[in-house]
Amino acid sequence: MAAAAAVGCVYSAQQSFVSSPAPRGEAIARTQPRLRAGQPASQEAGMFAGALPTGGMFGMAVAAVTACRAAEVKKKGVRVVEGKEIPWNIFSPKEPYVGKVVPNVKHPQTLTEPTGDSNWETTHVTFDHGGKVPYLEGQSIGIIAPGPDKKGETPARIRLYSIASSAVGDDETSKTVSLCVKRVVDVDGQYANREVGEDKPDKAGTVFADKKVYRGVCSNHICDFSLGDDVLITGPTGAEMLLPEDQGSNIIMLATGTGIAPMRSYMRLLFNDKAGANADGTRKFKGLAWLFMGVPF
Repeated sequence: MAAAAAVGCVYSAQQSFVSSPAPRGEAIARTQPRLRAGQPASQEAGMFAGALPTGGMFGMAVAAVTACRAAEVKKKGVRVVEGKEIPWNIFSPKEPYVGKVVPNVKHPQTLTEPTGDSNWETTHVTFDHGGKVPYLEGQSIGIIAPGPDKKGETPARIRLYSIASSAVGDDETSKTVSLCVKRVVDVDGQYANREVGEDKPDKAGTVFADKKVYRGVCSNHICDFSLGDDVLITGPTGAEMLLPEDQGSNIIMLATGTGIAPMRSYMRLLFNDKAGANADGTRKFKGLAWLFMGVPF
């Protein structure tokens, strides 16, 4: 719902991605931290460090060569995190991927029922990306709405949304991505982008024609999607909330008013999708997963 960086996700110290420094003589033998997915980064820096002195002019020359080699192997659409390659900003705001809104057999588009509150609606929307927008659990994608946004920009600036599906998608084809988005509607508040008489019914039929209304530009754009609509996607991005590869890790998830989307992504992989299962059907994940969920209204 909100960008993944806004949601707390805490791992215990011994299961963190950040490894404690190894003694000097053990730098080469140390096992690299591993993420759940991705390809190993270049090992050349470690090779140089083990074979050559690190001090003086000779060490400076080695560092320069290593930096040049690192620049040479840098790939577009990839970022190295803890020694592993992860998908990163494959599509930019200037060159977004054009996906399609597709049905989701697991959820209706509108998840919630009217409560009388202007912000009652939360939707689950799925986009076909044809396998062109790979991502990991815990990452986000950007959505570009037609606008205008509150600054009058057309199209609107991108809005980041935490991905709600696992890396294989809700249909487990690795060709779709899902978002769980709350429609932002504020009535008679401090800000308004619709004056009295200007508000029109949204896809769910909610309308406040007799009031001043503020409607979130991108959240309403997403919630009003119909099957077959085009959607402009950027990303993926985000490296703060990637799952550890250690299947025995204990994971604490904090979603106190920031949305369930990234936590659903984790849960789908850990407890539901075939990608998280062994050949005999047992789950790969053997640790504990704690979820603290809070909704302010």
